[in-house]
Amino acid sequence: MYVLRWMACWCVSAVLIPVITASAADNRPNIIFIMADDLGYGHLGCYGQTLIRTPNLDRLATEGMRFTQAYAGSCVCASSRSVLMTGLHGGHSPVRGNSGGIPIAPGDVTVAEVLESAGYATGLIGKWGLGEHGTTGVPYKQGFDEFFGYLHQIHAHFYYPEYLWHNDQRFMLEGNDGMSGRHVHDELADRALDYVRRHKNERFFLYLPFAMPHYELLVPEDSLREYAGRWPETPYTGRNNRPAGYPSDYAPQAQPRAATAAMITRMDRSVGRLMALLEELDLERRTIVFFTSDNGATPGPSDPPFFNATGGLRGTKGTLYEGGIRTPMIVRWPDKIQAGSVNEHIWSFTDVMPTLAELGGGTSPENIDGVSVAPTLLGEKAAGRKQKMREYFYWEHSRLRAVRAGRWKAVTAKPGFGPNPAIELYDLEKDRGEQHDVADANAEVTARMRRYLTEAHVKPRPQIEPKKPPGRQYQ
Repeated sequence: MYVLRWMACWCVSAVLIPVITASAADNRPNIIFIMADDLGYGHLGCYGQTLIRTPNLDRLATEGMRFTQAYAGSCVCASSRSVLMTGLHGGHSPVRGNSGGIPIAPGDVTVAEVLESAGYATGLIGKWGLGEHGTTGVPYKQGFDEFFGYLHQIHAHFYYPEYLWHNDQRFMLEGNDGMSGRHVHDELADRALDYVRRHKNERFFLYLPFAMPHYELLVPEDSLREYAGRWPETPYTGRNNRPAGYPSDYAPQAQPRAATAAMITRMDRSVGRLMALLEELDLERRTIVFFTSDNGATPGPSDPPFFNATGGLRGTKGTLYEGGIRTPMIVRWPDKIQAGSVNEHIWSFTDVMPTLAELGGGTSPENIDGVSVAPTLLGEKAAGRKQKMREYFYWEHSRLRAVRAGRWKAVTAKPGFGPNPAIELYDLEKDRGEQHDVADANAEVTARMRRYLTEAHVKPRPQIEPKKPPGRQYQ
């Protein structure tokens, strides 16, 4: 049976209206948006990976559309998620710091609010990162009628914490001590399946931002053994062998390469379980599934060069070169999206809100930066209009900026927001690895890109991080 093959191989406030019961006359899809954490462009088999097994995601690509030029909202977690939720690019997005708990505000409209207003049940299971408990940014104040997971993104660095959040209440994970117990990824995967079962007769939006394969490098033994001993390893000691800026209390890992691969394969298995459930409940053809990552691969013990995790792109997480912001993007909707297709359309997290709004019959705020890519997904004939093209795409992080317009990509050479920045210019059609700066030879293009960089940035409101809990963080 098909199900067995899946299992084996693999700023204005929203107006609330009642959730609409699914019916044959309502052809709007259920929407599942799955997002990995720090998964690189080249970490999946369908994007060229040869060392890590990802059969379920590879199959998702063969049954849907695989994009080769899709981008995250930023090169780090929180700001990327802010772009995803609000449809505002990095120069307009409300959260630009990556400290972990900076909240979005009551007036910020989220994807969840847009779909809730269109009658969808809205659930978030996983890592939030846009507002700590007690702030305005918590999911249940931002359009999600059900939330289970991590609020603060530093909390989401740990896989055996003592608690998670269920809406506004702590959910204690009995037996977890910070280093052992029930792996949180498995709890999140089970909750996602339960959410789908409970809402199978409604239109639902499930946002499923997994925390893997972000540090720390811990995964249950039944996954680790598949890769244990396969490659030479440099033990990761946690406190003394850690990347700058990362918590000192990460668990040590004797086999960081094996753990990284095992985390990705375990996440792949969870995607397979979810796809199998959609078939079991006869929801497969009524559900559009997205899979992506919040930014590029993390440098450090997970060893992106060893796995070719950037797929030959320059840079990693924390940089605005392609390896930091270009991500996998797979979209499947049987009978609606061409199976096995590979698409070079350029789009980013800014475009997710208007796309989901169009698919779900909702209305996005007028001031967002994104445009719907529904005509690209469904075909222009089915969508009834041509795909609108954006003039440019913009990213910023820690006073660094980047812009892409068609084939051209500009990256600021020095941090800052001055009106005439020094930039590097790359022709991505000829140089996807961003090795040859052609700014001097293309004065007109360089001037245009400087103008985009200057006009795109608006000074953010204060980025206030709430006080962290005492002791070992979030355990």
